[in-house]
Parts: sequence; structure tokens; C-alpha cells
Amino acid sequence: MNDSGMNEAGADQTTPLVRVRGLVKHFPLEADGLVVRAVDDVSFDIFRGETLGIVGESGCGKSTLGRCLLRLIEPTRGEITFDGRDLLKLKSGELRALRRDMQIIFQDPYASLDPRMRVRDQIAEPLAIHRLGTKSERRARVAELMRKVGLDPDYMDRYPHEFSGGQRQRIGIARALALNPKLIVADEPVSALDVSVQAQVINLLEDLQEEFGLTYLFISHGLAVVEHISDRVAVMYLGRIVEMARAEELYSRPLHPYTRALLSAIPIPDPRRKRERIILRGDVPTPINPPSGCRFRQRCPEALPECAETDPRLREVSPGHTVACIRVPGWSSARQVE
Repeated sequence: MNDSGMNEAGADQTTPLVRVRGLVKHFPLEADGLVVRAVDDVSFDIFRGETLGIVGESGCGKSTLGRCLLRLIEPTRGEITFDGRDLLKLKSGELRALRRDMQIIFQDPYASLDPRMRVRDQIAEPLAIHRLGTKSERRARVAELMRKVGLDPDYMDRYPHEFSGGQRQRIGIARALALNPKLIVADEPVSALDVSVQAQVINLLEDLQEEFGLTYLFISHGLAVVEHISDRVAVMYLGRIVEMARAEELYSRPLHPYTRALLSAIPIPDPRRKRERIILRGDVPTPINPPSGCRFRQRCPEALPECAETDPRLREVSPGHTVACIRVPGWSSARQVE
């Protein structure tokens, strides 16, 4: 970080745009009063202009976390501060006005678009909802946005089924940009696309971030994609963040056994090189009744008897690198993250 508080990627790390503390989201089940602990006591910051990547296996709570951040799903408890305002205390009218600054890109580019609406109407819908501009001004804005995302504005009168998967995702990105947001939650935005198209969309997101000063929460199970686009990466397991660090440090020096297992599964694009795979035993435990102590201990190849008794919380073991594992050297004496 330089003297102005900007890191090497251009993100302002002096004041967080988003501050999350103790976020919990439990889904009650009708039978026996049980709950699904989808997100269970998660805390993190997102700084202006940066991309925070969230990775983990399916069902770890990544998407639920992103939706709670925008209050598309109401959290059970916790604190979410966006640009200095407490999101969970805002009334519906105040929240609606603030949504201009917070948008989302969904995973499935076809399911997120209305097949009965023309593309121009879908991209312009946020402008209409917030009563911005005249009809001609909205049409001009749609044309501008389509050019920004690499689409021909002459296609704005077409329907979603007339576009390819990659083009439909570009339409979703254009719609997310319509209100000039500060934060975009990208929820698995390339997982439904071909590999070659994934690279194009990722490069587009990076170009748009640089041009408009966007801040991203990038959710994905594709670790190679997350490494490419993220400034920092948080690893989730069973509703908790178990490790967080700068992307280059996390990928070169992973400390949590779960992170090491995930990274060992990334293919190496060279048939002459081999990587030792870490095979985790068993299945992911149910979020209805997570294990005592460390939630990863039943699958961890390094588990100790003490892991069943200690519920490790994130501690900063080196500047900007936090981990929740009692096996990490210096963890017990490290500063616990708020």
C-alpha cells in the first residue's frame, strides 16, 4: 500500500465500502424446530475499488452471503454497513433508494432475464423503476451500455433467446451497470459459460471496474477464475470463512488444510507437471447439525483431538492474512479478527 492508502490494484484500503460483522442467516425447517445454518457468524470488509473473491464448495453459503449483503435475503442477525449506512436499519423506501448503488449479476444468464421482454426494456428497467430519464434518454442509455459490454445496440429490440449464453450474460452486466452502482455482487457469473467465453467475460468485468471504479464481491467455485480477478480471497466452509488473504499470498502460501485441498484440485496446464492431490475423506457435514469444534475436523487430514473441542475463529497470523485453524504456527498467540 502506498502513502495515499491505495493498494497495488488501485483499491482504497483506508475506509471499507462494505463492513460486515457477525452476519448470520439461518433457514428454519418446519420439522422439529431445526435450522439450516447457511451463514454462521461471518465478518469481513470490502474496500473501494477492490475485488473480494469468495470461494468454497457448493452449499458452503457463498450465494446466501451475497444475497444477504444486498438484503435480497433478510439476515437472521448481524451488522452490514454500506458506505457508512447501516443496511439492516433502513426502511423499505430508504433501502430502495440505496439499491442504486448495489447491484447483482446472477449465475444463470437466461433464468435472470424475462423471456417475454425485449432486451432494451430489461436493461432500462432499473432506470424506469427509479424514474430516471425520459423514454428517449433511457433508450440512449441502453445503447451506450450495450456498446460498453460489447453488444451491437441494433440488437436491443431482440429477445433473450436470440442471444448466446455469453451475450445474455453481457446483457445482465449491462443491466447491473444501468444505475452507475458502487458495488456489484457477481454470483458465479461465468460458471454457466464455455471456458473461452468465461475469459472474455472476466476481462470485460476487469475493464469495467477500471473504467467506472467498481467494487466487486466475486462469488465462484472456480479457483483459477477467482485468482485471476480478485485482489483478496476468502475461503468459506460450512457457513464460515476459514481463511482470507491477498490473492497472491493465499495461492502461494495457503495455511488452512481446506484451502490447501481446494488448491490441489486446480488443473495444471502442462501434462509434464504433476500436483499432489489432497483427497478429503467423507462428505460435507450437514449445516443443520455441524460438528462440534472445528467444522472441518471430520474431513481434515491433520485433525487433532483438540479440534473437537476448540471452535477456531479467524486470527491474523501475518499482515492481511487471517486463518481459523489451531494447527497453524503462531495461531494461538495471533490477534483475533473482530
